[in-house]
Amino acid sequence: MSNQSDLDRRGSQDSYQSLIEVDPSPVDETPVEYSNESYFPNNEKDDAGGGNTTPPFGAATLGLRNHGPAFYLVGLQRYSSYAFTIFTTFHIANTSLIPLLTRSVSASDPYLLLTRPYYQSLPFEPLLITLPLGLHIAAGLALRFYRRRQSVYRYGAESREERRTIQWPKLSGTSALGYILTPLVLGHAFVNRVLPLWYEGGSANVGLEYVSHGFARHPVISFAGFTVMVGVGSWHIVWGWAKWLGLNPASVSQGGYDGHLARKRRFYIVNGFAALVAGLWLAGGLGVVGRGGEATGWLAKEYDELYRRIPLVGHWL
Repeated sequence: MSNQSDLDRRGSQDSYQSLIEVDPSPVDETPVEYSNESYFPNNEKDDAGGGNTTPPFGAATLGLRNHGPAFYLVGLQRYSSYAFTIFTTFHIANTSLIPLLTRSVSASDPYLLLTRPYYQSLPFEPLLITLPLGLHIAAGLALRFYRRRQSVYRYGAESREERRTIQWPKLSGTSALGYILTPLVLGHAFVNRVLPLWYEGGSANVGLEYVSHGFARHPVISFAGFTVMVGVGSWHIVWGWAKWLGLNPASVSQGGYDGHLARKRRFYIVNGFAALVAGLWLAGGLGVVGRGGEATGWLAKEYDELYRRIPLVGHWL
């Protein structure tokens, strides 16, 4: 019995020594190209500003060379949304909240015409609208293609057939809403800004009455398009800001039952706030401006001519 016990003890000790004396692997190194990125990045977190790729305030002067392309692309997405949110706030106030308070299109139009020159003139229009919107969309697309390239590189896919077997990065709900919102916002800007600028040289005669006229003459496409744009836009904006501020469910790091309750609570709070924003926006936009009726006189003819110039759609109006 003693001999067997000695053998067992000696064998266990030999196994322990063999484990602690193993040399480190000579290939246990991070590839140079991705030394600043996690090997399998969390697309949900760093897609909209969460995780380690979100640039903190002051990052413009501290250690910018220590980050990969994803860091800068997420930074462009984030800070471009700040500028565009300023314009969106003014725009919602002029086209929805003020009409909701005055309950009249004619009484609300002066407020729009009074404040609109501030964000429809140089340099504010390109700084608050055109450039931030373009950077936001371009950065989102570039970030998605960059992550796709990372996946192809890591799995060593060389041929076209091999690349097809690798799935694209997971698309978050906020990003999906952004892709849906993009053509809606561009179409809205084309009808209300580009068309008047193109055919009349400016938007001096285009106000809430122009929008009301479109709702009255073409109710189906106007009510449907506006409702979808406001709904998608409200959820995209609110969920995007929740991610930037770390208030979305994915930002909860606590585990267990308490963490589950915290994530669930945030889910309902964020969705509730998005519903509130959409409700107020639609109440003024559809309830007041959308029911303002047709324009009269020469303005009605001018508005009809503008709507008829909408490509594809104008043919059916």
